[in-house]
Amino acid sequence: MTRTLAALLIAAGAAACSQPSPWPDAIVVGVTSSPTTLDPGVGVDEASQKIGQLLFSSLVKIDGTLRVVPDLATRFETTDWQTFTATIPAGVRFHDGREMTSADVAYTFRRFLDPAFTSARKGAYRDLAAVDIVDPYTVAFRLKAPSASFPVNLVMGIVPAGTGAEAGRQPIGSGPYRMAEFVPDDHVTLLPFADHYRGAPRNAGLVLKVVPDETMRGLELRKGSVDIVVNDLAPDLVHGLQEEGRLQVVTAPGTDYAYIGLNLRDPVLADRRVRQAIAYAVDRDAIVNYLRRGFAAPATTIVPPMSWAAAADVPAFPHDPARAMALLDEAGFRDPDGAGPAPRLHLSLKTSTNEAYRLQAAVLQQQLSQVGIALELRSYELATLFADVTRGNVQLYTLQFVGVTDPDMLRRAFETTQVPPSGFNRGHYSNPEVDRLIAAATIALDEAERGRLYGEAQRLIAADVPLVSLWVKTNVAVAQANLTGLSLSPTADFTFLAGVARIR
Repeated sequence: MTRTLAALLIAAGAAACSQPSPWPDAIVVGVTSSPTTLDPGVGVDEASQKIGQLLFSSLVKIDGTLRVVPDLATRFETTDWQTFTATIPAGVRFHDGREMTSADVAYTFRRFLDPAFTSARKGAYRDLAAVDIVDPYTVAFRLKAPSASFPVNLVMGIVPAGTGAEAGRQPIGSGPYRMAEFVPDDHVTLLPFADHYRGAPRNAGLVLKVVPDETMRGLELRKGSVDIVVNDLAPDLVHGLQEEGRLQVVTAPGTDYAYIGLNLRDPVLADRRVRQAIAYAVDRDAIVNYLRRGFAAPATTIVPPMSWAAAADVPAFPHDPARAMALLDEAGFRDPDGAGPAPRLHLSLKTSTNEAYRLQAAVLQQQLSQVGIALELRSYELATLFADVTRGNVQLYTLQFVGVTDPDMLRRAFETTQVPPSGFNRGHYSNPEVDRLIAAATIALDEAERGRLYGEAQRLIAADVPLVSLWVKTNVAVAQANLTGLSLSPTADFTFLAGVARIR
């Protein structure tokens, strides 16, 4: 954080810290935007999903090793990866007092089989053939073909049978909080649900306060009108607040993966030696330590390091300019003037207009120049950048994969058929052996065998460099010093907020 910004934070905080909070008993959470809808089957934006975690109960959840494990379900099992059976406990109540049964669970997921139901999430359930009611508290999910990756799609809130469009603004769930007030673009107020099956939250409620501007979120924390912000502050801002010492900063390893994408249909980047040279030219440690202020870790693979499927021996590309230049020599891009200024080759990199990513791009430009690659930088609004990447109108670009939890992301990002619009293979990477390994892992019944197959795929992918791994995010919560119960998961979900309490 610049000294000017730090001074603004201190000055504004000193001027305003005496202002009373309009919600004196609730925990105020600063968020960047309003939810688009509070129907968990429809909302795909971050705000909708995180608030949904507080309003609804889910059959399963993602644990600290990114495995899918029972949550609401007392039993969740399969014998063939094609039929999954889940049992819920008796006595779970919705916010309107009605008991949840298997009919509600079936309705929640049968909506995705209804042609009239509109949701951007429907594609994730294309392999779902049917949802059968076994008994009042047991359902069976039948797939069209075996899929060990399907259970992650059951991490979603259960709605009452018959739920319609009204759930977008007036949701009824069975989570630890119930809806009290929704003022779009301003705030969402949630009150404790006293009859929650695991007990009421430890606090008097939550106010999700919309503060779109990042600097203002820092100011609101500083003056005490916001109690906590999770993952919505720039590293420089977090560092400045941490140095000031009045707020607590809680961290945990995260899953967001930043990378340089490469268009393998480009004649220069089609040469693996050039891609490897770029990887050796990048100094990840410098980016992590200085740009990210240590709130990240160098990445080697899209699979997060805490994942049960992460391979420990993935080929890495440490910062090695000499090796990068040797590879460029082998690829035919020799230095035209020795120690002179002429570059070996010219490439362009597209990034977003976000200041943090523009700065990162400038650092990459400087690092690649040291090995003779002249990098032209172009910044675009995110929608334009995505459109260019999807169409292949790029050489290099920087983006993030957000919330990577299941190793099936290897299939979506690298399998030959998963080019846009089918998947995320935006660089048109193709390796038949990688395709074979991923397909085998998808249907392997033994987790150890799945892990072995995914590990082999990660090693091959890393060596081919269809993406240059940069860093994996560290989750960060900045909160008032009088809050307890702060504990971040790898996905930085909001469920921990039910256990947050204020020390008086």
